[in-house]
Amino acid sequence: MRPLIVLFGDSHTEESFREGGWGAALAHHFSRSADIVLRGYNGYNTRWALKVLDRVMEGVGRSPAAITVFFGANDAALADKYNRLQHVPLDEYKENLQAICSSIKERWPSTIVILITPPPIYDEGLQKHPSGDDNSGELERTNVSTGDFAKACIDVANNSGVPVIDIWSEIQNYPDWEKSLLGWDGMHLSDQGNRILFEEVVKELKKAGMSLETFPTDLPLFANLDEKDPLKSFTDM
Repeated sequence: MRPLIVLFGDSHTEESFREGGWGAALAHHFSRSADIVLRGYNGYNTRWALKVLDRVMEGVGRSPAAITVFFGANDAALADKYNRLQHVPLDEYKENLQAICSSIKERWPSTIVILITPPPIYDEGLQKHPSGDDNSGELERTNVSTGDFAKACIDVANNSGVPVIDIWSEIQNYPDWEKSLLGWDGMHLSDQGNRILFEEVVKELKKAGMSLETFPTDLPLFANLDEKDPLKSFTDM
């Protein structure tokens, strides 16, 4: 059976299978060697993710080789602003993230869990495109507050002994990141930003022993095909 790689997260994961998305790029990258399973939930924070975790993972079935856990962008919504329903206090965010990691490892001890921090926010871009019917003119989340959640995510990873992708910092290493690596809303990644995240995920998977070199190819490549019996070529490999 092909190995499974599960992507679990909020809208940054749900939208990752769109054209130019990091999840779609991952599926293409492993198209002959692993199945990428999408479990993205727009608007969810870690509180809700933890409550639905068992239901989500039951649908996955067999033990995945790896699971990315990508939450924090909604938890970081400011507690007294428009999207306060999504806000989760920083300490609870850490507890929820730790509980998600522990639950996955308890269910599948051999599965590699990879945490991903929330990406940065372009405050000016977000202010120009407020959520829903928010006419307050006030930011409902900021890059500074999101950065606190990114640091908390890294803390959880270090304490749990799991790898983490600090995409909040990585994106900001590039010039003009606000407009080139984030989309029109100042919050979600652009195609270029998605490419950077895809490359970071591939790096972390490779560190954990999962790559095109280590995953077997599903069925023989055309050059090795026995035209009369394609399965014979496969069993002889």
